[in-house]
Amino acid sequence: MKVLFVCSQGMSSAIAVNALKKEAEKNGVEMEVLAVSTQEFEEEVKNGYDAAMVAPQIRHRFDHLKEFADVANVPCSLIQPQAYSPLGGPKLLKQVQETAGNK
Repeated sequence: MKVLFVCSQGMSSAIAVNALKKEAEKNGVEMEVLAVSTQEFEEEVKNGYDAAMVAPQIRHRFDHLKEFADVANVPCSLIQPQAYSPLGGPKLLKQVQETAGNK
């Protein structure tokens, strides 16, 4: 599964990305994750992702970002705040799988 994370600068999501990768590996789910800034999202989302996940701290930009994801035919969700933490891996994996249609 190929997942794109977007946050303000493309860095704060590193903790959540690591938690997601660890949880996916633990559950035998093959996953490639890339975190980008909002400025990079418009072009990067065109590169064949199964899901695009938007960080809670940029929820005010969700509708704008989702438009680019929709054009690229990539399902897009706002990450639940409880899942956006070092301990949020299980919730985040579940949300990513639901967003991607359980791929």
